[in-house]
Amino acid sequence: MKKIIAAGFVLVVMIAAVIYAGGKLSASVQPETDYLRIHVRANSNEQIDQNVKYIVKDEVVKFITPYAAQCVDKQTAMKVIENIIPEIEKVCDKTLKANGFDYTARAQVRAEEFPTRVYGELTLEAGLYDALIIELGTGKGDNWWCVIYPPLCFTSGTTEVEYRSAIYEIIKKFFA
Repeated sequence: MKKIIAAGFVLVVMIAAVIYAGGKLSASVQPETDYLRIHVRANSNEQIDQNVKYIVKDEVVKFITPYAAQCVDKQTAMKVIENIIPEIEKVCDKTLKANGFDYTARAQVRAEEFPTRVYGELTLEAGLYDALIIELGTGKGDNWWCVIYPPLCFTSGTTEVEYRSAIYEIIKKFFA
């Protein structure tokens, strides 16, 4: 009987959450607080700097993917990324050097104001976001951006993305 009442309560909470989310948020927009972004800023807008930006981005995404996959919320993701900043910079510097560049990279997690950006079906409204900012050399060139948490930019053909539901995890634990 207790399990039936608990299941009913969980169902009511889930329905209320869906109704609330439907009324407050569109399917493609979530509050800035739900995301940890990543920006890789090129040294300049010269084609050679823009090209290496994408090479560095690929290596950084490969490096970060196993760490991001372990994160169940944004706060955890921020802590994990902050703890591996030196390694992220090493990956960037090694990639830059291997491609003939003598400038280095700087990485840090900080809050920054960003314009509205669209990523497929997802729209991130303009606002203040926490982000891993990687500046290559001067960092004055155009940037590549994506989202570390939830792991939206880790969707290459070789990398599976697992979307998690906190409500599902609670229900799964309850009935286990």
